[in-house]
Amino acid sequence: MKERPIVEVVNASYAYPGGIKAIDDVSLSVEPGEFIALLGQNGSGKTTLAKLMNGLFKPTNGTVLIKGRDTKKMTVAECARIVGYVFQNPEHQIFASTIYEEIAFGPRNLGIPEEDVKRRVEEALKFVDLKKPTDAFPHLLSVGEKHRVAIASILAMEPELLILDEPTTGIDFGRSLQIMRLLQRLKDEGKAVIVITHDLYLAAEFAERIIILKDGRKFADGPTKEILSNKNLLTDAGLSPLQVTLLSESMKNYGISENAVRTMEFVEEFLKVLRRGYGSRV
Repeated sequence: MKERPIVEVVNASYAYPGGIKAIDDVSLSVEPGEFIALLGQNGSGKTTLAKLMNGLFKPTNGTVLIKGRDTKKMTVAECARIVGYVFQNPEHQIFASTIYEEIAFGPRNLGIPEEDVKRRVEEALKFVDLKKPTDAFPHLLSVGEKHRVAIASILAMEPELLILDEPTTGIDFGRSLQIMRLLQRLKDEGKAVIVITHDLYLAAEFAERIIILKDGRKFADGPTKEILSNKNLLTDAGLSPLQVTLLSESMKNYGISENAVRTMEFVEEFLKVLRRGYGSRV
């Protein structure tokens, strides 16, 4: 029997006080082991959709189900056991006086025995590879380290789906890759991951599925290559096509056959062309 999706969003809409509709009739599902990039311009509804999926917001119309249960009938704590959410700014999430207390807060709030809390904290810190004393004051950490603490605090809850809102904001490219590789490891372990991002390069390199929102509605949903190689679709969504896609398209007359979305795709295609021209010398 097929396992039920972790999250099912069924014709869901959400309006803020004053009637401003942020999400308009969106439907989608999230399966175990998926790595999804959620894209869209500022104000397209990405963060609102994320908060609907983890129960922080309840839909004004339609339904959101977590493991088959209606979020309107679940507490935020019940939702958090299954769907974890990491805020865009870790400063909005971190509040404790030590790293240990920050990560232990969630499991304790779920009523987990202290011995198990300790295990979860240690495992979460090991997973994110944060080499800092657990009694360190988290607000003195670097931005990248704060992101790791925020991720660890959610991992300690042992959710089935982790949603991260712009997890690479404010950190350099190398540390961004480290964060994304951590998330790839979670996916490899069977957890589902949704990353809200403006970075199409990282989306192309790591995500297997792309969802694009526009004006609160689902504009596109499909495999990464299918979505990100479609220049017209991206332009209509207000997004800029990847440079590697534009480059591969510009070189089609030289025999490059694909609109690449990943750097290595283009490199492999380019090497094929060189080998055809220069044989074994390449």
